[in-house]
Amino acid sequence: MTRTVTANLSLTLDGRYHGPAGPADMGAIVTYATTDVARRHLTRIWEGATTAVLGRRNAEGFLGFWPTVAADDNADPRDRGYAKWLVDAEKVVFSTTLTEAPWERTRLVNAPAAEVVIELKASGSGDILVNSSASVIKALLAADLIDRLYLLICPEIAGGGPRLFDDGLPSTKWRVAHQETGELGETAVVYDRVR
Repeated sequence: MTRTVTANLSLTLDGRYHGPAGPADMGAIVTYATTDVARRHLTRIWEGATTAVLGRRNAEGFLGFWPTVAADDNADPRDRGYAKWLVDAEKVVFSTTLTEAPWERTRLVNAPAAEVVIELKASGSGDILVNSSASVIKALLAADLIDRLYLLICPEIAGGGPRLFDDGLPSTKWRVAHQETGELGETAVVYDRVR
Protein backbone atom coordinates (compact mmCIF):
# COMPACT_ATOMS: atom_id res chain seq x y z
CA MET A 1 0.00 0.00 0.00
CA THR A 2 1.34 3.40 -0.93
CA ARG A 3 1.75 6.02 1.78
CA THR A 4 -0.25 9.25 1.89
CA VAL A 5 1.73 12.49 1.65
CA THR A 6 0.21 15.22 3.81
CA ALA A 7 1.28 18.80 4.43
CA ASN A 8 0.32 21.40 7.00
CA LEU A 9 0.74 25.16 7.00
CA SER A 10 -0.90 28.23 8.50
CA LEU A 11 -1.79 30.95 6.01
CA THR A 12 -3.18 34.46 6.09
CA LEU A 13 -6.21 35.40 3.99
CA ASP A 14 -3.84 36.62 1.29
CA GLY A 15 -2.13 33.21 1.24
CA ARG A 16 1.08 34.14 3.05
CA TYR A 17 2.89 31.94 5.56
CA HIS A 18 4.73 34.85 7.16
CA GLY A 19 4.71 38.60 6.85
CA PRO A 20 6.91 41.00 4.86
CA ALA A 21 9.61 41.29 7.57
CA GLY A 22 10.73 37.67 7.09
CA PRO A 23 10.26 34.24 8.70
CA ALA A 24 9.94 35.66 12.22
CA ASP A 25 7.08 37.97 11.10
CA MET A 26 4.26 35.71 12.31
CA GLY A 27 2.00 38.37 13.85
CA ALA A 28 -0.91 37.63 11.50
CA ILE A 29 -0.76 33.91 12.39
CA VAL A 30 0.45 33.48 15.98
CA THR A 31 -2.78 34.77 17.58
CA TYR A 32 -4.68 31.85 16.06
CA ALA A 33 -2.14 29.06 16.67
CA THR A 34 -3.28 28.24 20.22
CA THR A 35 -7.06 28.29 19.77
CA ASP A 36 -9.09 25.13 20.36
CA VAL A 37 -9.73 24.87 16.61
CA ALA A 38 -5.99 25.12 15.88
CA ARG A 39 -5.11 22.57 18.56
CA ARG A 40 -7.69 20.06 17.32
CA HIS A 41 -6.29 20.63 13.82
CA LEU A 42 -2.76 19.99 15.14
CA THR A 43 -3.90 16.64 16.55
CA ARG A 44 -5.51 15.63 13.21
CA ILE A 45 -2.28 16.45 11.39
CA TRP A 46 -0.04 13.92 13.15
CA GLU A 47 -2.44 11.15 14.19
CA GLY A 48 -1.80 8.94 11.14
CA ALA A 49 1.75 10.09 10.38
CA THR A 50 4.91 8.12 11.05
CA THR A 51 7.41 10.34 9.20
CA ALA A 52 7.96 14.09 9.54
CA VAL A 53 9.55 15.93 6.62
CA LEU A 54 11.07 19.30 7.46
CA GLY A 55 13.17 22.01 5.92
CA ARG A 56 16.32 22.98 7.82
CA ARG A 57 14.95 26.25 9.22
CA ASN A 58 11.88 24.53 10.71
CA ALA A 59 13.90 21.58 12.00
CA GLU A 60 16.21 23.92 13.92
CA GLY A 61 13.37 26.13 15.16
CA PHE A 62 11.21 23.20 16.22
CA LEU A 63 14.17 21.65 18.08
CA GLY A 64 14.39 24.75 20.24
CA PHE A 65 10.71 24.54 21.20
CA TRP A 66 8.88 21.21 20.92
CA PRO A 67 11.12 18.93 23.05
CA THR A 68 10.51 21.22 26.05
CA VAL A 69 6.75 21.01 25.43
CA ALA A 70 6.97 17.20 25.26
CA ALA A 71 8.59 17.18 28.70
CA ASP A 72 6.22 19.75 30.27
CA ASP A 73 3.48 18.06 32.31
CA ASN A 74 1.62 21.40 32.45
CA ALA A 75 1.51 21.90 28.67
CA ASP A 76 -1.82 21.61 26.85
CA PRO A 77 -2.27 17.84 26.26
CA ARG A 78 -2.83 18.43 22.52
CA ASP A 79 0.43 20.38 22.23
CA ARG A 80 2.21 17.75 24.30
CA GLY A 81 0.84 14.92 22.15
CA TYR A 82 2.13 16.59 19.00
CA ALA A 83 5.47 17.40 20.63
CA LYS A 84 5.99 13.80 21.78
CA TRP A 85 5.06 12.53 18.32
CA LEU A 86 7.52 14.93 16.66
CA VAL A 87 10.36 13.98 19.00
CA ASP A 88 9.74 10.24 18.51
CA ALA A 89 8.87 10.18 14.79
CA GLU A 90 11.25 9.39 11.97
CA LYS A 91 12.39 12.78 10.62
CA VAL A 92 13.77 13.67 7.22
CA VAL A 93 15.37 17.12 7.10
CA PHE A 94 16.25 18.84 3.83
CA SER A 95 19.43 20.86 4.07
CA THR A 96 22.32 21.93 1.91
CA THR A 97 24.31 23.23 4.89
CA LEU A 98 23.85 20.92 7.90
CA THR A 99 26.48 18.23 8.38
CA GLU A 100 25.03 16.73 11.55
CA ALA A 101 21.39 15.86 12.23
CA PRO A 102 19.86 18.29 14.75
CA TRP A 103 17.52 15.63 16.28
CA GLU A 104 17.56 11.96 17.12
CA ARG A 105 15.86 9.67 14.56
CA THR A 106 16.72 12.21 11.85
CA ARG A 107 18.14 11.72 8.39
CA LEU A 108 19.64 14.69 6.55
CA VAL A 109 19.08 14.85 2.80
CA ASN A 110 20.44 17.15 0.14
CA ALA A 111 18.35 16.05 -2.84
CA PRO A 112 15.21 17.20 -4.66
CA ALA A 113 12.17 16.90 -2.39
CA ALA A 114 10.13 15.04 -5.01
CA GLU A 115 12.77 12.30 -5.39
CA VAL A 116 13.06 11.80 -1.62
CA VAL A 117 9.29 11.69 -1.08
CA ILE A 118 8.82 9.18 -3.91
CA GLU A 119 11.39 6.95 -2.14
CA LEU A 120 9.62 7.41 1.21
CA LYS A 121 6.25 6.51 -0.37
CA ALA A 122 7.71 3.23 -1.62
CA SER A 123 8.78 2.02 1.82
CA GLY A 124 7.45 1.96 5.35
CA SER A 125 3.91 2.70 6.47
CA GLY A 126 1.89 5.59 7.83
CA ASP A 127 1.43 9.08 6.48
CA ILE A 128 4.37 11.26 5.49
CA LEU A 129 3.78 14.72 7.01
CA VAL A 130 5.50 17.70 5.43
CA ASN A 131 5.49 19.73 8.59
CA SER A 132 5.06 23.50 8.11
CA SER A 133 8.00 23.72 5.68
CA ALA A 134 6.79 25.91 2.83
CA SER A 135 9.81 25.36 0.57
CA VAL A 136 9.29 21.58 0.67
CA ILE A 137 5.50 21.88 0.30
CA LYS A 138 5.94 24.11 -2.75
CA ALA A 139 8.29 21.61 -4.40
CA LEU A 140 5.85 18.75 -3.76
CA LEU A 141 2.86 20.76 -5.01
CA ALA A 142 4.83 21.46 -8.20
CA ALA A 143 5.41 17.70 -8.60
CA ASP A 144 1.75 16.92 -7.67
CA LEU A 145 2.87 14.64 -4.83
CA ILE A 146 0.70 15.99 -1.99
CA ASP A 147 -2.41 13.95 -1.25
CA ARG A 148 -3.81 15.99 1.65
CA LEU A 149 -3.41 19.62 2.73
CA TYR A 150 -4.05 20.71 6.32
CA LEU A 151 -4.43 24.49 6.29
CA LEU A 152 -5.18 26.88 9.13
CA ILE A 153 -6.52 30.04 7.51
CA CYS A 154 -6.01 33.09 9.73
CA PRO A 155 -8.45 35.98 9.13
CA GLU A 156 -5.82 38.67 8.57
CA ILE A 157 -4.17 40.11 5.48
CA ALA A 158 -0.39 40.26 5.88
CA GLY A 159 0.03 42.52 2.86
CA GLY A 160 3.45 41.12 2.01
CA GLY A 161 5.66 38.07 2.40
CA PRO A 162 5.85 34.83 0.45
CA ARG A 163 2.74 32.96 -0.67
CA LEU A 164 2.29 29.20 -0.64
CA PHE A 165 0.54 28.94 -4.00
CA ASP A 166 2.93 30.43 -6.54
CA ASP A 167 2.05 30.98 -10.18
CA GLY A 168 3.06 28.06 -12.38
CA LEU A 169 1.80 25.21 -10.19
CA PRO A 170 0.06 22.42 -12.11
CA SER A 171 -3.72 22.66 -12.21
CA THR A 172 -5.18 20.32 -9.57
CA LYS A 173 -8.56 19.65 -7.98
CA TRP A 174 -9.20 19.23 -4.26
CA ARG A 175 -12.21 18.35 -2.10
CA VAL A 176 -12.92 19.47 1.47
CA ALA A 177 -12.56 16.54 3.87
CA HIS A 178 -12.98 18.59 7.06
CA GLN A 179 -13.65 22.21 7.97
CA GLU A 180 -14.06 23.99 11.29
CA THR A 181 -14.15 27.70 12.14
CA GLY A 182 -13.21 29.12 15.52
CA GLU A 183 -14.44 32.08 17.53
CA LEU A 184 -11.66 34.35 16.26
CA GLY A 185 -12.54 33.51 12.64
CA GLU A 186 -9.68 31.07 12.11
CA THR A 187 -10.63 28.19 9.84
CA ALA A 188 -9.03 24.76 9.95
CA VAL A 189 -9.59 23.05 6.62
CA VAL A 190 -8.44 19.70 5.28
CA TYR A 191 -8.30 19.26 1.51
CA ASP A 192 -7.85 15.88 -0.21
CA ARG A 193 -6.37 15.74 -3.69
CA VAL A 194 -8.90 14.47 -6.25
CA ARG A 195 -7.05 12.12 -8.61
